[in-house]
Amino acid sequence: MKFRNFKMVGYVVYGRGSFNQLDEILKPHRKEKKPMIFLVDHFFEKKPLAARIPLQGNDKILFVDVYDEPKTKQVDKLAAQLKEEFGSVSGLIGIGGGSAMDLAKAVALMMNNPGSSADYQGWDLVKFPGVYKSGIPTLSGTGAEVSRTTVLTGPTRKLGMNSDFTPFDQIVLDPELTANAPVNQRFFTGMDCYIHCIESLTGTFLNEFSRSYGEKALSLCEEVFLGSGPWTPQHDDKLMMASYAGGMSIAYSQVGIAHAVSYGLGYLLGTKHGVGNCIVFDKLETYYPEGVREFKKMVEKNRIEIPQHITKGLTDAQFDTMIQVALGMKPLWENALGPNWEQIMTREKLRALYEEL
Repeated sequence: MKFRNFKMVGYVVYGRGSFNQLDEILKPHRKEKKPMIFLVDHFFEKKPLAARIPLQGNDKILFVDVYDEPKTKQVDKLAAQLKEEFGSVSGLIGIGGGSAMDLAKAVALMMNNPGSSADYQGWDLVKFPGVYKSGIPTLSGTGAEVSRTTVLTGPTRKLGMNSDFTPFDQIVLDPELTANAPVNQRFFTGMDCYIHCIESLTGTFLNEFSRSYGEKALSLCEEVFLGSGPWTPQHDDKLMMASYAGGMSIAYSQVGIAHAVSYGLGYLLGTKHGVGNCIVFDKLETYYPEGVREFKKMVEKNRIEIPQHITKGLTDAQFDTMIQVALGMKPLWENALGPNWEQIMTREKLRALYEEL
């Protein structure tokens, strides 16, 4: 048997106020006259966090619009802009939710790889290491801070640049940065982590490595979203660690049906990742009975509205597009349903599932 040899994040700092160490952390990675580029979620423009970024020399902050999830053309444009302005850079630092961190990972890779980022959508297609990159989450749940993928919507599909060159060299986990997250956004992003755990822990790729992280992350999600009392700073601490552990769980296994189906929604309708996962997972009791029942309790307790009937009125061609994107996520289906997944999840069955959403 051949065991998977996967790349993890290089360095991790965790703790309230750890963002204040960023200047010290970046110092050894600065190259003369080559700037650090901070890709920051546009939510923080003119907010106190932006003023705390330790700029040196010709460093630059780029506030990135992540209302829509990252697209390959956005990555290519940013990489081309930086190459034209600076030639090369010392590194990319992504500050924000999963989309901002994925953008930073992708642009860092495209600084050193030819062509378009669309050329690298898939598994192990990236040829060369990118420039130094660091991720600083301001939302907890996506696991983007530890994953070996950067999810992008390209010309023909929504698929990650999955490679050993993708993980961050450094992550800064400071729960203080998540304190002012909007309630709905925090829930949907947190549910991305919860669904990671359910899909990992019930998958055919499960082993003790992924189980140990997945069970801890699941327990933390249950404490956060089913516990009593108001939201406290401790909830932010726990959810940030759940995100990290959930990401580590799928690093050695995979996600499953909810993620595969939501990729189709994201590609065609632009549905945000966390919201899309919830829309799909809500209808997957056949496949994840215990997980979906608990999920529904979390939705009710936290008074969240899950969008319904979002595929109503779509054409056959549009359904076919979503089906094609979803079925392209082969490792996810195999983890969920086993090696014979194509006999189980037929196009007809998948079409019926999309019609339910």
